[in-house]
Amino acid sequence: MPPPRTPRTLLAIPLSLVLLGLAPAASQGPTGQGSATQGPAAPAAAASPAAAAMDAALALLVTRGKAPAASLLARDASGSRFADAGTGMARSDHFRAGSITKTFIATVVLQLAAEHRLSLSDSVDDHLPGLVRGEGNDGRRLTLRALLTHTSGLYDFTADTKGTVPLTPLQAVRIALTHPPADRGRFAYSNTNYVLLGMVVEQVTGHSYAIEAERRIITPLRLTGTSFPGARTSLPSPHGRAYAADGSDATELDPRVAGAAGELISTLADLDRFYAALLGGDLLPSRWMREMLNTRAAHGSYGMGLFPVKLPCGTTVWGHNGRITGSYVRTAATVDGRRVLTFRVNTDGVTDPDLEPALLAAEFCPRTS
Repeated sequence: MPPPRTPRTLLAIPLSLVLLGLAPAASQGPTGQGSATQGPAAPAAAASPAAAAMDAALALLVTRGKAPAASLLARDASGSRFADAGTGMARSDHFRAGSITKTFIATVVLQLAAEHRLSLSDSVDDHLPGLVRGEGNDGRRLTLRALLTHTSGLYDFTADTKGTVPLTPLQAVRIALTHPPADRGRFAYSNTNYVLLGMVVEQVTGHSYAIEAERRIITPLRLTGTSFPGARTSLPSPHGRAYAADGSDATELDPRVAGAAGELISTLADLDRFYAALLGGDLLPSRWMREMLNTRAAHGSYGMGLFPVKLPCGTTVWGHNGRITGSYVRTAATVDGRRVLTFRVNTDGVTDPDLEPALLAAEFCPRTS
């Protein structure tokens, strides 16, 4: 799982120009683009400018982004809107959510902090004594806060495994420890951080991170399509096919290639519901929600399991992306959780990096006429 592109303030391109660039592609050939509707299909003429912009941006994930299929689910006070493009993807499909797992893990850790079962200033050694040693790495000098914010300097084990080798958490950490650390205190995205956090959760609670996330998040929110598969290589039904960057079928995958850094399976509706609940204050006390959104440690790049992106209209959205072989997912939401968008493609990523910002802008900076 390569790290997400470092979040940054987007160029202030007027949305009208974005639409001009998207509209022609939206009408090309048989893309299979579905109309974005709430409930039964609505006539095309009834679509709002914002809906049309979002549909057009989604279609480009297939035509210009080279994804076999793409879909999205947007949620706000008026209900939800689903759209799809390409073929072989349904609203209810299960898919691998990759690094969106990190938001779940961070939420569990912050809940434990709120319960005074751990402190963010605890060292890694306080919970996993002697584990992080070697090549200049020292768990006595690393805090849980540094793991949550990706400022530990620990090497990303997936840089060696390319996200294709199933590992135990201990094996993943040991691979990372064969490399010297980067500068502590500097933001450097590393999946090793969240593998260690998964181990800390188990040490503190006596249960795996999966059991704790299920008990604390999945069950209370009724996320019926969300699961931590462990070593199970198949996806729950219903699901479509997933494709690696070279076009090979990657539907079957051992989730231990990612573990606590990217194991999660979910659905569009569940991810929308989770981020709405989290940012809406349903999962963390306000003090700990502020901690989660505090990007000071990572110099504005990352909070704790969430990162911000400032859109051209001035709105800042919060969320995470997830990339794992055969799947790319992105969830973004307003800071109050009242408006959420999740989109996915059934391949490793989007070849044109401008398409994701255009899709976020189409949803969160809508035209009114």
